[in-house]
Amino acid sequence: MFTEEIENLLSEKFKEEGFLDCFLVDLEQNGKYLIVYIDSDGPLSFDKCKEVSRAIESYLDDKKVLGEDYVLEVSSPGVDRPLRFPRQFIKNIGRNIAIKYNDADQVEGLLEAADSDKVLVSWEELRKDGKKKIKENMQVSIEYKLIHEAKIQIKL
Repeated sequence: MFTEEIENLLSEKFKEEGFLDCFLVDLEQNGKYLIVYIDSDGPLSFDKCKEVSRAIESYLDDKKVLGEDYVLEVSSPGVDRPLRFPRQFIKNIGRNIAIKYNDADQVEGLLEAADSDKVLVSWEELRKDGKKKIKENMQVSIEYKLIHEAKIQIKL
């Protein structure tokens, strides 16, 4: 399938100087419409997206896998798309996150830490002790293999 060839093309592209911190997040194809989501360990510039787009466009034009007329979009995943890789969690340390994990557990809080195996999320809970309200700092460590969905939360 041609998406594997694009994955291989990007794998080679991301070995080049200036692209070493980049990685493929997802490919979506619907008819003649192809969306490629890439990310990087640091800020992802418009110029990097443009250069990746040109490399893919060159392949598509050469191989004609989508025909003559197609739409290609290369962009970062954005905050509305779920995080999929440890690199994305690490990049977003310090931001608010919502995670669904296990079968029915859910947590919203601050992404305190992330490594290659797990994430650490913290939040405050209010509880009553008689007439007093007490703030408790809570934390949970979640292994990636247990996460069903994780999205960055933007607080306005």
